[in-house]
Amino acid sequence: MLTTSRGISFLLALAIAALTVAFLSLLDDATPTLLVVAGVLSFSLPYILTYITLEFLIFKEISNIYHLLEKVQKKDLSDISEHSYRTSISPLRKINQTINSYAISKNKEIETLQKNAVFRKEFIADISHELKTPIFAAQGYVHTLLDGAVEDEEVRYKFLKRAAKSLNSLDKLVQDLLTLNRMENGVVKFHFENFDLKNMILEVIEQLENKADRRDVLVRFYFDKNDKFITHADKDKVYRVCQNLISNAIKYNHDGGEVVIKLEKKKNKLHVSVRDNGKGIPEEDLKRIFERFYRVEKSRSREGGGTGLGLAIVKHILEGHKSKIKVESTIGKGSTFSFSLPGA
Repeated sequence: MLTTSRGISFLLALAIAALTVAFLSLLDDATPTLLVVAGVLSFSLPYILTYITLEFLIFKEISNIYHLLEKVQKKDLSDISEHSYRTSISPLRKINQTINSYAISKNKEIETLQKNAVFRKEFIADISHELKTPIFAAQGYVHTLLDGAVEDEEVRYKFLKRAAKSLNSLDKLVQDLLTLNRMENGVVKFHFENFDLKNMILEVIEQLENKADRRDVLVRFYFDKNDKFITHADKDKVYRVCQNLISNAIKYNHDGGEVVIKLEKKKNKLHVSVRDNGKGIPEEDLKRIFERFYRVEKSRSREGGGTGLGLAIVKHILEGHKSKIKVESTIGKGSTFSFSLPGA
């Protein structure tokens, strides 16, 4: 009985009522009716006040604290609320708030660790596969030559050329990994300068002209010929961004397709968009295409010779320019990648 707020309130109210009635009975003019009324009032009012105080300010808060502690102990923090508590005169409410805040922070920490663990497993699996492909290819060609094919001059040249190509792919993969790692750690320095973004994009298009011709892809570049598009940025890194986006637009387009590049001035920004009319990217993949090694079409991507790190590098380069890469895509109609740079 003494372990509940109701029992404690009953005993306290009964004691108060008994003392009140005993004191009033000592008076000469105290009537039985007065004693009964005084007894009822002195019992009911303390009972109600004590019960409310104990139940809502102490027992309920202690119950909430125990409930939270049980969840923390069981590591079941999924349904812990982040809402802020109302102000209360109960000191236990502050303890409850502290425990709740601790539980929320631990829950977020656990979720982060779980995500990191999943990412680590995926990364190890991806990089193992990416490294294995060129290494096994080069290894196969070299062992074939060592087994006797080296005597045939034509076969020797062909296999050495293929082995060199595989090793070049391996070198590109390692270099991209190092570049991305340095960017994420803030080691790579940006060298900002003024340059004409239009001329730089024309250079990229000229460099990729043969690649577009092999796929019979038409590359169109739209800009205002009467305007200058001077930006203040790292020219080499922006060149790599444009090179990656335009190259992908050609590579993932269909034969005989079209790539449309637009350069526009919008207020004090230079806006670049690269659109293709290829297969498009499924909605569930759009949020992940900027992750390391993530590929929408894994077999086609590897055949195309990509490392799977290009868009991740693009994202970090633009973040270094306080910009973001945006993508819109419709299945069967193509994709549009866009970004903005400050006008000089």
